[in-house]
Amino acid sequence: MSKNNFDVKDALIIGGIAGIVSGFVKLGWENLLPPRTPEREKTNPPQRFMQQLGIPKKITHATYTYSGHQMPWASFIIHFGFSATFGMIYSVTSHYVPILKAGQGTFFGIGVWGATHLGMMPAMKTVPEVKDQPLEEHVSELLGHMAWMWVNHIVISELSHELSEKNKK
Repeated sequence: MSKNNFDVKDALIIGGIAGIVSGFVKLGWENLLPPRTPEREKTNPPQRFMQQLGIPKKITHATYTYSGHQMPWASFIIHFGFSATFGMIYSVTSHYVPILKAGQGTFFGIGVWGATHLGMMPAMKTVPEVKDQPLEEHVSELLGHMAWMWVNHIVISELSHELSEKNKK
Protein backbone atom coordinates (compact mmCIF):
# COMPACT_ATOMS: atom_id res chain seq x y z
CA MET A 1 0.00 0.00 0.00
CA SER A 2 1.48 3.28 -1.05
CA LYS A 3 1.10 6.51 0.90
CA ASN A 4 -1.57 7.63 -1.57
CA ASN A 5 -3.94 4.70 -1.21
CA PHE A 6 -3.51 3.63 2.40
CA ASP A 7 -6.54 1.69 3.63
CA VAL A 8 -6.77 1.15 7.39
CA LYS A 9 -8.96 -1.94 6.95
CA ASP A 10 -6.38 -3.53 4.63
CA ALA A 11 -3.59 -2.58 7.05
CA LEU A 12 -5.46 -4.19 9.95
CA ILE A 13 -6.03 -7.41 8.00
CA ILE A 14 -2.40 -7.50 6.85
CA GLY A 15 -1.18 -6.76 10.38
CA GLY A 16 -3.38 -9.51 11.80
CA ILE A 17 -2.02 -12.02 9.30
CA ALA A 18 1.54 -10.90 10.05
CA GLY A 19 0.84 -11.26 13.77
CA ILE A 20 -0.28 -14.86 13.35
CA VAL A 21 2.83 -15.70 11.31
CA SER A 22 5.13 -13.94 13.78
CA GLY A 23 3.33 -15.65 16.67
CA PHE A 24 4.47 -19.00 15.27
CA VAL A 25 8.01 -17.65 15.01
CA LYS A 26 7.91 -16.48 18.64
CA LEU A 27 6.72 -19.93 19.79
CA GLY A 28 9.61 -21.52 17.88
CA TRP A 29 12.02 -19.02 19.40
CA GLU A 30 10.88 -20.00 22.89
CA ASN A 31 11.55 -23.66 22.10
CA LEU A 32 15.18 -22.76 21.32
CA LEU A 33 15.66 -20.27 24.17
CA PRO A 34 13.01 -21.01 26.81
CA PRO A 35 12.32 -17.81 28.74
CA ARG A 36 11.11 -19.46 31.92
CA THR A 37 12.27 -22.23 34.19
CA PRO A 38 10.22 -25.46 34.12
CA GLU A 39 8.81 -24.52 37.55
CA ARG A 40 7.63 -21.09 36.34
CA GLU A 41 6.28 -22.64 33.14
CA LYS A 42 3.78 -24.74 35.13
CA THR A 43 1.62 -21.62 35.06
CA ASN A 44 2.86 -19.46 32.22
CA PRO A 45 2.17 -15.70 32.00
CA PRO A 46 -0.89 -16.04 29.74
CA GLN A 47 -2.38 -18.59 32.16
CA ARG A 48 -1.57 -16.40 35.16
CA PHE A 49 -3.11 -13.36 33.44
CA MET A 50 -6.32 -15.27 32.69
CA GLN A 51 -6.49 -16.45 36.31
CA GLN A 52 -6.07 -12.83 37.44
CA LEU A 53 -9.14 -12.06 35.33
CA GLY A 54 -11.07 -14.73 37.22
CA ILE A 55 -10.92 -17.48 34.62
CA PRO A 56 -10.75 -20.85 36.41
CA LYS A 57 -7.66 -23.05 36.26
CA LYS A 58 -9.60 -25.84 34.53
CA ILE A 59 -9.85 -23.48 31.52
CA THR A 60 -6.50 -21.67 31.80
CA HIS A 61 -4.63 -24.98 31.95
CA ALA A 62 -6.85 -26.86 29.49
CA THR A 63 -4.96 -28.67 26.75
CA TYR A 64 -5.45 -30.61 23.58
CA THR A 65 -3.26 -33.57 22.64
CA TYR A 66 -1.19 -33.56 19.49
CA SER A 67 1.40 -36.21 18.74
CA GLY A 68 1.42 -37.22 22.39
CA HIS A 69 2.06 -33.66 23.65
CA GLN A 70 -0.31 -31.70 25.83
CA MET A 71 -0.73 -28.30 24.14
CA PRO A 72 -2.17 -25.37 26.16
CA TRP A 73 -4.89 -24.04 23.86
CA ALA A 74 -5.98 -21.24 26.21
CA SER A 75 -2.39 -19.92 26.36
CA PHE A 76 -2.25 -20.02 22.56
CA ILE A 77 -5.37 -17.85 22.33
CA ILE A 78 -3.68 -15.17 24.46
CA HIS A 79 -0.34 -15.62 22.64
CA PHE A 80 -1.78 -15.27 19.14
CA GLY A 81 -4.26 -12.59 20.20
CA PHE A 82 -1.39 -10.49 21.58
CA SER A 83 0.70 -11.11 18.47
CA ALA A 84 -2.10 -10.30 16.00
CA THR A 85 -3.06 -7.18 17.96
CA PHE A 86 0.48 -5.83 17.89
CA GLY A 87 0.84 -6.79 14.24
CA MET A 88 -2.24 -4.65 13.52
CA ILE A 89 -1.00 -1.79 15.71
CA TYR A 90 2.37 -1.81 13.96
CA SER A 91 0.83 -2.09 10.50
CA VAL A 92 -1.32 1.03 11.02
CA THR A 93 0.81 3.21 13.29
CA SER A 94 4.05 2.70 11.36
CA HIS A 95 2.27 4.11 8.29
CA TYR A 96 1.54 7.35 10.15
CA VAL A 97 4.73 7.35 12.26
CA PRO A 98 7.41 5.92 9.93
CA ILE A 99 10.16 6.16 12.60
CA LEU A 100 8.50 3.09 14.17
CA LYS A 101 9.93 1.12 11.25
CA ALA A 102 13.49 1.87 12.41
CA GLY A 103 15.49 -1.31 12.55
CA GLN A 104 12.76 -3.00 10.49
CA GLY A 105 10.53 -3.26 13.55
CA THR A 106 13.20 -4.50 15.95
CA PHE A 107 13.19 -1.29 17.99
CA PHE A 108 9.40 -1.43 18.16
CA GLY A 109 9.79 -5.01 19.46
CA ILE A 110 12.19 -3.78 22.14
CA GLY A 111 9.60 -1.19 23.15
CA VAL A 112 6.85 -3.80 23.37
CA TRP A 113 9.13 -6.06 25.43
CA GLY A 114 10.03 -3.23 27.80
CA ALA A 115 6.44 -2.05 28.21
CA THR A 116 5.02 -5.52 28.80
CA HIS A 117 7.76 -7.62 30.40
CA LEU A 118 9.51 -4.91 32.39
CA GLY A 119 6.52 -2.67 33.03
CA MET A 120 2.95 -3.88 32.93
CA MET A 121 3.27 -7.58 33.73
CA PRO A 122 5.45 -7.11 36.83
CA ALA A 123 3.22 -4.21 37.96
CA MET A 124 0.17 -6.47 37.61
CA LYS A 125 2.01 -9.31 39.41
CA THR A 126 1.58 -11.54 36.36
CA VAL A 127 5.34 -12.18 36.42
CA PRO A 128 7.93 -11.57 39.16
CA GLU A 129 9.57 -8.19 39.61
CA VAL A 130 12.23 -7.50 36.98
CA LYS A 131 15.08 -8.02 39.46
CA ASP A 132 13.62 -11.42 40.42
CA GLN A 133 13.52 -12.74 36.85
CA PRO A 134 16.54 -14.73 35.66
CA LEU A 135 18.88 -13.15 33.11
CA GLU A 136 17.99 -15.96 30.67
CA GLU A 137 14.36 -14.79 30.71
CA HIS A 138 15.35 -11.22 29.84
CA VAL A 139 17.69 -12.36 27.06
CA SER A 140 15.15 -14.76 25.53
CA GLU A 141 12.29 -12.27 25.71
CA LEU A 142 14.32 -9.30 24.45
CA LEU A 143 15.78 -11.13 21.45
CA GLY A 144 12.51 -12.97 20.85
CA HIS A 145 10.55 -9.71 20.72
CA MET A 146 13.07 -8.26 18.27
CA ALA A 147 12.76 -11.31 15.98
CA TRP A 148 8.97 -11.35 16.40
CA MET A 149 8.53 -7.73 15.31
CA TRP A 150 11.08 -8.10 12.51
CA VAL A 151 8.92 -10.92 11.10
CA ASN A 152 5.86 -8.68 11.48
CA HIS A 153 7.68 -5.94 9.57
CA ILE A 154 8.75 -8.25 6.75
CA VAL A 155 5.33 -9.89 6.33
CA ILE A 156 3.50 -6.54 6.49
CA SER A 157 5.90 -5.03 3.96
CA GLU A 158 5.55 -7.94 1.57
CA LEU A 159 1.76 -8.24 1.81
CA SER A 160 1.36 -4.47 1.49
CA HIS A 161 3.57 -4.47 -1.60
CA GLU A 162 1.62 -7.36 -3.14
CA LEU A 163 -1.70 -5.58 -2.46
CA SER A 164 -0.34 -2.36 -3.95
CA GLU A 165 0.79 -4.21 -7.09
CA LYS A 166 -2.60 -5.94 -7.37
CA ASN A 167 -4.40 -2.59 -7.05
CA LYS A 168 -2.28 -1.11 -9.88
CA LYS A 169 -3.66 -3.66 -12.34
